Amino acid sequence: MKINSTVLLTLVLLILMMGAGSVSALLGFELGSSALKGVTTPDGRPTTKFASNKTNSSQQAGLVLLKEEEILKIVKARIEGKTKTAKSEKLEEDDEETNSSKQKPEEKLPAVVEEKPQPGFPVTAQSQGVTMIVQSARYSGGDLLLKVKMQNKGKDSVRFLYSFLDVTDDKGRTLSASTEGLPTELPVNGPAFTGTVSIPTALLDDVKKISLALTDYPAQELKLVASNISVER
Repeated sequence: MKINSTVLLTLVLLILMMGAGSVSALLGFELGSSALKGVTTPDGRPTTKFASNKTNSSQQAGLVLLKEEEILKIVKARIEGKTKTAKSEKLEEDDEETNSSKQKPEEKLPAVVEEKPQPGFPVTAQSQGVTMIVQSARYSGGDLLLKVKMQNKGKDSVRFLYSFLDVTDDKGRTLSASTEGLPTELPVNGPAFTGTVSIPTALLDDVKKISLALTDYPAQELKLVASNISVER
């Protein structure tokens, strides 16, 4: 009986594979054993581990474990101490501010200096409870500026149109003028209004005195005349 060559080759290969597997398993076991030398199984009991750690930590030099009550007392004392310190510092600051405010001399308000009236002023005109006062005259910027104050203490409100304001010099000549700040209506028992009447200085070369005349609009029932206003330079 002849043996088939294919079957024989297959058997040889199987034998070689089994031998190589066995050799590999032995080598792996030897390498694993040598790598695990000195490795011990960890202690799975947590109480034993905690007790050992506590013993080792308590044996360290100068380490003292405090109780929870003592820690709370220390923290409370520190908090109270900080609070007292802050309060004392605040009291000291308040005392310093009080002392500094007491030490500061009382500031005296500057005395109000009343403006002395110019010679020949004021010039007052009055009609039916309405008053017009020329308080002062001064030259500025090529114009003569007359400071005028008006007030109504009559029975009815009064309206004015300042294009009806007549300005004449001591020779009877009519002068052009402009107004600023004067009210178009004076209410009854209202406040005093102050404004300015401006006259070009070119018209006042040889003029010493002027007059202002103003009537209400449109009734023209009252007439305010301020005469002999000195405009000499």
